[in-house]
Amino acid sequence: MLKSAKTRAEEHFTATQKNDDRAQNERDEARQAEAEHMASLRALRLAKEAADKKVAEEAAIEKAAAGKKKPSRLPQAHRRQI
Repeated sequence: MLKSAKTRAEEHFTATQKNDDRAQNERDEARQAEAEHMASLRALRLAKEAADKKVAEEAAIEKAAAGKKKPSRLPQAHRRQI
């Protein structure tokens, strides 16, 4: 038997709805994957910046410590020349 126009329209509508839902789910999954990727990159960047900051602070401390050597108590004329 032939289907009525209403039945064909309803079937077409439900098929279109399924396609739209599937496409929306795919977009949501892609968006979620991109957000996770960006979060991991941000975490790596922040970890690198923290490590760089720590190294810079240690270098500054070493430089400051190297500059605070005790001066020689000998007069300059009696100091050894290096």
